Order: sequence, then C-alpha cells, then structure tokens
Amino acid sequence: MTGKAIVVASWATLGVFAVVAIADAVGLHALNTPATFVSVALFLISLPIWVYAFGLALVRSSRGDDIAVGSWVFLTPSAPKEQRRHLLGATAVCIVVALATAWANPFSVLVPMLPLGFAALWGARYGVYPARRPPAVVKGARR
Repeated sequence: MTGKAIVVASWATLGVFAVVAIADAVGLHALNTPATFVSVALFLISLPIWVYAFGLALVRSSRGDDIAVGSWVFLTPSAPKEQRRHLLGATAVCIVVALATAWANPFSVLVPMLPLGFAALWGARYGVYPARRPPAVVKGARR
C-alpha cells in the first residue's frame, strides 16, 4: 500500500482520540482534562501537517500537475480506492466520534482536522494528477 505510514497514523491517532473522548463522554470524568489535552494536541499537530501538505501541493502544481482541492484533499480520483477508503473512512469515523462526544468536551470538534490533514498529505505526496493544460489563447487579445 502506497503511503501506508500516513494511513496507519490516521487510524492510530483516531484510536487515541476515540478511547479518551468516549471514556470521558460516558462518565469517566477523570479523563476530562486528558480528553481536552488530547483534542487540542491532535488539532495542533494537524496544523503543520496541513501547511506541509499545502506546500507539497504547491510544488507539484508549479511543476505542472493539475491539482484541485477535491482531488488533493478528498482524493477523488487521485488515489486508489483502498487508500481513499481508509483515509476518508478515518475522517468520517472521527467526525462521528467528535460530534457524539462534543457535549462532554467541546474541543473534540477540532480533531477531525487531523485525519483530513493526513488525507491531504497523502494526496500531496502520492496522488496522481493529470498534467495542466496550457491556457487557451483568446483570438484578438492583446499581449
């Protein structure tokens, strides 16, 4: 599997978040502070991942790849089905966990930025994009 480390990191961080957030939400209030810490930490980790993924996408775009946000972040059709299923699946599960536990810890709504950032990173590193077409020349336009 191409980019396996990114896929594993996406599911692993989701697992850490889910264990702490769900335990806090079902009444283990001793985990309220750790759940907040984990949620904020995972969000903060997502920020440099997003910046790095954006930088990689910019480099690829400047080298001639036709990258759009939908194909870069949501991996359609730039990634094989297996990677897309894993990365977007982790994002979907994270969103469900975040929404289900937001009443106990409002910071949990920040966490889905991380698996989505991992999808963007995968798309920037391993995505397959068509070559950018040259701009159309308008007849009669001045140079």
